Amino acid sequence: MGENRAAFIAFVCLCAIVLPAHAAPKESIPTPEALAQLQQRAAQAKPTDQCYLYTELVHSLSQQAAAQIAADDTAQATATIGQIDQIASLIQHNLTRNSKRLKDSELLLQDTTYRLGQILHLLSGDDRASVQDTLKQLNHLNDELLSQVWTQ
Repeated sequence: MGENRAAFIAFVCLCAIVLPAHAAPKESIPTPEALAQLQQRAAQAKPTDQCYLYTELVHSLSQQAAAQIAADDTAQATATIGQIDQIASLIQHNLTRNSKRLKDSELLLQDTTYRLGQILHLLSGDDRASVQDTLKQLNHLNDELLSQVWTQ
């Protein structure tokens, strides 16, 4: 009787762990075409909208880099992270006091830095160093965004 009860408890615990993870919505990985369109939209947007659009682009690129790591395509993921680094400079350049959707930008950037932190643990050597540099830049940018959110 004790074995059945232990097996039942183990089954319930397993279901409690597995079912929510299985039921969680999967993030869609952006296509290269969607990324190109988003980058074009950001480049052509009003200055007050560019910060958010570039942050959205960085977030989408981090999703793509995570998918590339999962597919064991480290070289492509490193190139994608290089793009993130370049676009982070554009966010910095377009961050103004009258930027729209700063809180949304900050939340996207927070999620992006979390994802890159996870990617960091899966890489080694030079790839790891470049992700660390990108993370440092994004964390600094996130601090600036937060300070502007709190001053509004």
